Amino acid sequence: MKILYGVQGTGNGHTTRARIMARALKEEGVEVDWVFSGRAPEDYFDMDTFGSYRCFRGLTFVTEHGRVNYPRTILSSHLRTLYRDIRSLDVSGYDLLINDFEPVTAWAARRAGLPSIGISHQCAFMHQIPKRGENLFVRAFMRQFAPVEHAIGLHWHHFNQPILPPLIEPSQYPNECHAKEYLVYLPFAQPEDIVPQLRAFPDTRFYVYQPVPKPIDEGHIQIRPFSREGFQADLHRVEGVICSAGFELPSEAIQLGKKLLVQPVVGQMEQQSNAFALSQLGYGAVAQVLTEKAIGDWLAMPRARPVDYPNVAQALARWLLNDRKPAFAQLRDELWRQVPEPEAKVNLERASASAQP
Repeated sequence: MKILYGVQGTGNGHTTRARIMARALKEEGVEVDWVFSGRAPEDYFDMDTFGSYRCFRGLTFVTEHGRVNYPRTILSSHLRTLYRDIRSLDVSGYDLLINDFEPVTAWAARRAGLPSIGISHQCAFMHQIPKRGENLFVRAFMRQFAPVEHAIGLHWHHFNQPILPPLIEPSQYPNECHAKEYLVYLPFAQPEDIVPQLRAFPDTRFYVYQPVPKPIDEGHIQIRPFSREGFQADLHRVEGVICSAGFELPSEAIQLGKKLLVQPVVGQMEQQSNAFALSQLGYGAVAQVLTEKAIGDWLAMPRARPVDYPNVAQALARWLLNDRKPAFAQLRDELWRQVPEPEAKVNLERASASAQP
């Protein structure tokens, strides 16, 4: 089987998920070609796993100071370029498209009649899971941004829906917990949106990852350039994580037992919904505005307990390649049986009851 795999390049969560699936598919001996869009080619890093991957402009949200800028998003969309890229992408010779919320490959596959499967957190929003900020426009956007024939959603809990647990990369670092050490990753904010609040806690060390050319030492605040190895080493060492309400990094933090404080991007339904779900499941605290008080209250909270998720990527790769594959419901049930139920039972019931269709 030869697979074309399309990946949304905005942020780093989609790429992290792609790395996990790349290893699982390689272990099964599958030939995979990779396509990324949504980020300038020079802004990708640590991409050796994907070989000679291709890049397209694609579509992405423009954010400023932690808020979606819709006018700039529309102006930067370049729909004519998107249409040209979809028409120019040759998908003949492939048996299957796997797609992680990437529009060029999704629409090219639909145009050519290539079978397609979506594997992403965004696919979970097609089901009745906890949501915030959804409306008819957002619902249509989530379904049509990168359309696929079969959508496999990923989430921190099943919510009695046909979705799977998160994809977590096997770790090569010991999982430690150094008291009063925290990782800060808010990719849609600038240092001036973050650092002033952290100065109020001089007895606490913060490792702040930002797009800076070299490390900046501000005493207890260490601003560091993006580095996959450095980031993972810090993640495994710290007591907790302050981050946006994406999916992949909170998933890693939950698995490692790092306490979470998330700041969702304003105007972004997925992040608002993720923040709500984390709070209701008891997996993290939420700060709509990252104030000194919000940080201080969170620092005083007790440490988190690890949630051991199974090797979903391996199970999913084997299921995809099985000519006589069992029903998806069987795969789902087998994987969720290995995940402990959240302790926040009452909140979970409320979250499920408030899920929007």
